[in-house]
Amino acid sequence: MNTRFLSKGMEIDEQTKEYILKRLERVAKLVDEVSEFEVEVDRDKKGKIRVEIMIKTPHNLYRAEEVSVSVAGSTDMVIDKLEKEIDKKKNKNRDLKLRGKRSIKKKLVVDASARF
Repeated sequence: MNTRFLSKGMEIDEQTKEYILKRLERVAKLVDEVSEFEVEVDRDKKGKIRVEIMIKTPHNLYRAEEVSVSVAGSTDMVIDKLEKEIDKKKNKNRDLKLRGKRSIKKKLVVDASARF
């Protein structure tokens, strides 16, 4: 897992990096091993923390961001969003194939004298 951390307006300590990497393992199981992860953490003027995670795979790009009071809370919400996005993309092709099979099956007419 190739991971790059970017931070603006704050420093990311080792404990926070380990927490984020631990949470990213859930998503890493769903994508290719060649994927690159970019984690951006920054603090705005109001003191809220924004976490953005971008996953670059050979064929797709997944991105999610969330703003909350803590890094852990933002990270958890972003990981949930990414899991949903990846699952939706993976199931899209499978659903299209099934839909095509169903339409062919509906149009198929079998003669009563046919032997199977």
